[in-house]
Amino acid sequence: MVLPGYLKATIILLGIVVLTFMLYIGKDIIVPLIYATIFAILLNPLVNYLHSKGINRILSIFIALLFGLFCTAVLFYFVTSQISRFTEEFPQLKDKFNGFLSGITAFVSHAFNISEEAIDTWITDTRDGIVESSRAIIGKTLLTLSGVLVLIFLLPVYIFMILFYKPLLLEFIHKLFNRMHHDKVADVLLQSKGLIQSYLVGLLIEAGIVAALNATALLILGIKYAILIGIIGAILNIIPYIGGIIAISLAMIMALITMPPSYVLFVFIAYLAIQFLDNNFLVPKIVASKVKLNALVSLVVVLIGNALWGIPGMFLSIPLTAILKVIFDRIEGLKPWGLLLGDSMPSSSKQIFNFRKSPAKTKVVSASK
Repeated sequence: MVLPGYLKATIILLGIVVLTFMLYIGKDIIVPLIYATIFAILLNPLVNYLHSKGINRILSIFIALLFGLFCTAVLFYFVTSQISRFTEEFPQLKDKFNGFLSGITAFVSHAFNISEEAIDTWITDTRDGIVESSRAIIGKTLLTLSGVLVLIFLLPVYIFMILFYKPLLLEFIHKLFNRMHHDKVADVLLQSKGLIQSYLVGLLIEAGIVAALNATALLILGIKYAILIGIIGAILNIIPYIGGIIAISLAMIMALITMPPSYVLFVFIAYLAIQFLDNNFLVPKIVASKVKLNALVSLVVVLIGNALWGIPGMFLSIPLTAILKVIFDRIEGLKPWGLLLGDSMPSSSKQIFNFRKSPAKTKVVSASK
């Protein structure tokens, strides 16, 4: 029985809604498992290397996991040490910001003939609104703090178990699909593993270069906490488009508080130059060559990831979408969706549709028209 098109579309739409709802309500379980799977794939070559040298498989997994935890701990210690220095001078920064705000208030009052009392009242009301909303966010964060702690302790366990039970998981996938599809499934698994490994390694290299460039530029300009702001900017830069805007804003705010106003322009120009270098040289050579997604899809999936899973979802959105593209490209009925996700642009002169038709003769109109 062949279903009509509208019924197929309804079933597909209903399936997407159900899947989205399941992903949202199950985020506390799904997100840690996805992160654990990605890190397990990243550590798998080291496990295989140690095992090939005659080391017991369990011990190989344990050594690889310790190596990953050590690298994470070093980065965490470095960042927290920079943050502790920042918190020591936070009162002075607050006083400078209040002084800057007073200057802005006086300027606006003189330029637009508005009393300073009215401006102060507006600022106070706005600040109170932000504080109230912040309390709600902080309360929600404290409620989920236990979940974060559980995640920190569970993630290494998940990674260890996924690496240990890898043969079992592969055997499950082997039995799940018909033998005639095994070559295609093996190709998808191989491509997905290679994509994740190369993408994450490339992302780490790119983030390290961007952090060094950010910190160097800010140090040359004499901006305080240049290393911390540079690292934060590099981490935010992993999030396409949105992260770069936030990173530039943070650096400009710090320059506005601690330096003369002209330095805001210098920071803006320096970050624009770094972004130009990153977008035109680093990302295409190091990262984008691994993940063939177009800019529109990248931006949309980042917003979807944020809506579903928050900040963790923003970081996961690109690699997960790239894996979907690998799958779509290898299934005949889903190849159009793989084309939509990719960055292969057809020629503007390619004849795609016949937009004008006549009973006697069909005239082909190019897509460029």
